Amino acid sequence: MPPPALLSLFYMALILLGALFLWLPISHYGDIGLSEALFTATSAVTVTGLALADTGSAFTGFGQAIIAILIQLGGLGLMTFAVLLLGALGIPVGMPQRLILREDLNQTSLSNLTYIARMILVIALACETVGAALLALTFVPEFGWTGLWQAVFHSVSAFNNAGFALHPDSLSQWVGNPIVNLVIPALFILGGLGFIVVGDVYKTRNWRKLTLHSKLMLVGTAFLIVWGSVMFGLLEWRNPETLGQLSRIDKLWASWFQGVTPRTAGFNTINTGGMHDSTSLLTMTLMLVGGGSTSTAGGIKVTTLFVLLLATVAFFRRQTTLHVFGRSLGAEEVMKALALTTISMLLVLTGIFVMTINHDGQFIDLAFEVTSAFGTVGLSRGITGELDGTGRCIIMTIMFVGRVGPLAIGFFLATRSVPKVKYPAGQIYLG
Repeated sequence: MPPPALLSLFYMALILLGALFLWLPISHYGDIGLSEALFTATSAVTVTGLALADTGSAFTGFGQAIIAILIQLGGLGLMTFAVLLLGALGIPVGMPQRLILREDLNQTSLSNLTYIARMILVIALACETVGAALLALTFVPEFGWTGLWQAVFHSVSAFNNAGFALHPDSLSQWVGNPIVNLVIPALFILGGLGFIVVGDVYKTRNWRKLTLHSKLMLVGTAFLIVWGSVMFGLLEWRNPETLGQLSRIDKLWASWFQGVTPRTAGFNTINTGGMHDSTSLLTMTLMLVGGGSTSTAGGIKVTTLFVLLLATVAFFRRQTTLHVFGRSLGAEEVMKALALTTISMLLVLTGIFVMTINHDGQFIDLAFEVTSAFGTVGLSRGITGELDGTGRCIIMTIMFVGRVGPLAIGFFLATRSVPKVKYPAGQIYLG
């Protein structure tokens, strides 16, 4: 069985195991059936954040801990923990494990995989610890010692770009809180940049010495953050259902937060269902792009988007290669970006089509839900709880493929094959 198929089976097994734990009476207060447990486990493992019930009131402390563990395993990569566990037990990591780990980490080489796995764990634990300590400054004075668990849970959820919150309105009651508006975005931005980028920046600390991937990710992320935050503020500034009732400083905080959270984080500090359709389309675009490769984020990835933009510019300039930051990219990267984007768009459009057949809700709500599921974001316009059994299956499938599918596609595209037969050139007319 090929590594992508094995990896998919491992994630499916983790989802089923997590669903069984969440279904236990000790995990909830009596309102969670097997269907709800399966949906929640799928959302946690795929680090999406879509929920059928309020996590804080429907699940006990044990159930919330199970969700946090599923988020951690799903966000950092199941095989990352498996390889580290084998190393801790003194069991050598063989070639089959390395192949699956390469698939899980979206790498094309088998070298340094164990080093990358250790680096991922160290970066994650360091960021989550610092994040929990800072969030405790807000949550502990307000909720007492239970606020310490809230700080830990939200820190894990934020760094892994999961979007699970312990409050029914997510983080809306802290719309103007500087600590929440800085710490939570910092965590999911670091998690969404990718562990390779964070490690590269920490190691080199020099812009010129950074790899091309790190430079493209940093510039692309900064551009999307500024664009998303400014556009959200302009579109929603006078909307009474979102920013209109807030003070000017709170409007700025909310615009910043909602401009960065579609990068697969899934938290919100305003009523997402009250956004204008134009803002919803902006959010859907950001959700489709997602974060970085080898990160806790989903989507087609920032580098994929900018490779497509660079290829478009190169086409009109009649250039045969792409040039960026003093480096060149060949046709292989462009073909991979095209394939990933095409398959992702087909998956999203198919999901929207099937959802509109099965549900009679507003089109923008259904399209938003499907896009959020594919990008493993977790934002919703309020229809998640209204989904029937078929709708839940569709969303769970899209969440699963959005988390595992693009990685598998990237693995297959990274395998070079030389054709044994060459055909004469043909011509077709485009545009």
